Amino acid sequence: MWNKANGRLPNSLNAVANKKDYLARLQVTVSQLHNCGAVWRESVPVKEVFRGATLWNGDVEVFDLTGHPKAKRAFGWSHPDGVDNKTERFVTVLEIPPVDSPQTAVKMAIYSDIKQGKIKPVLK
Repeated sequence: MWNKANGRLPNSLNAVANKKDYLARLQVTVSQLHNCGAVWRESVPVKEVFRGATLWNGDVEVFDLTGHPKAKRAFGWSHPDGVDNKTERFVTVLEIPPVDSPQTAVKMAIYSDIKQGKIKPVLK
């Protein structure tokens, strides 16, 4: 089971407590990773459940992009990572088919992490 799936950071790491700061850091991440401009559009709650296990339950941030050759939007979020979940990992996914929504962005990110061996698939 993916133990990094709750989508909510503990208070000691809670970047969401200061949403402006969190969105600014996520916006910079999107811009730098994808070499384009990014403007925050909205937060979308997403819950991803597979075989009865919640893999993700949290907000996905939607950004409108300028200057990207293929995508008009990107989706981003963060979650605890590292030893004892003491660090924060930012995840960004471009809106390029098959990704067409915050929900499919989360699914594709989970699939990518499983494929790369970063997480173990849910086996029930």
